[in-house]
Amino acid sequence: MAEVLHLFQSLVHGEPVIEFDEVFALENKGFTDCLHGRRESSRAVLLMDSETLEEFGIPPGSTKENITTRGISLGTLPIGQRLRIGETLLEVTKPCPICRHFEEIRPGLQEAIRGRRGLLCRVIDSGRIRCGDHIDATEKL
Repeated sequence: MAEVLHLFQSLVHGEPVIEFDEVFALENKGFTDCLHGRRESSRAVLLMDSETLEEFGIPPGSTKENITTRGISLGTLPIGQRLRIGETLLEVTKPCPICRHFEEIRPGLQEAIRGRRGLLCRVIDSGRIRCGDHIDATEKL
């Protein structure tokens, strides 16, 4: 069963993300207090799977993801796939591009993890997301 393991928000530019047990996602914006959520942005929420993080020895939150998942193969989800997570409905908009931040985590990681950076989503329906919430990928456009 796919689930939410961790929830993070970036509250201060240049600082590490902060972990929360519960967040509120706003339609067409992102997490309420996260600096990365912007109105009408296709990059509002970043999902990263724990399986990839574990494979590369990366602690959750280090990649500045908003949601760390378990039990869902993010790389197989098509653009437009909708994900019901808690009270919220997200829509996959694109793979997240790799950035130089990965070289700061560990030299060579940027190239090693290419293509497995996670997925960016927009918020379709507002609502709460909690750690442990089920992720349902059955909803379509």
